[in-house]
Amino acid sequence: MEKQRKIPMRTCIACREEKPRRELMRIVRSPEGEVSLDFSGRLPGRGAYVCKSEACIKLLAKKKPLARAFSVPVPAEVYARLEEEFLVAKD
Repeated sequence: MEKQRKIPMRTCIACREEKPRRELMRIVRSPEGEVSLDFSGRLPGRGAYVCKSEACIKLLAKKKPLARAFSVPVPAEVYARLEEEFLVAKD
């Protein structure tokens, strides 16, 4: 019998739903305090995950849970980049 691999689960910071890590986008705050998108999932620093849905991305911009999670102000460029990546993933 083959061993079944454990699927890592993460919680979306916007909707608070738990989903497999591959279905979410990772946003990371580097040790220097810079906030950016992490496409590889391996950048060092504190990470937060968000669903690849329009509703969750809009909720991020409205409620600002990233600023609370990272304890630093999140630049508007990060939210713009998230929306841009969502539109690319949607097509």
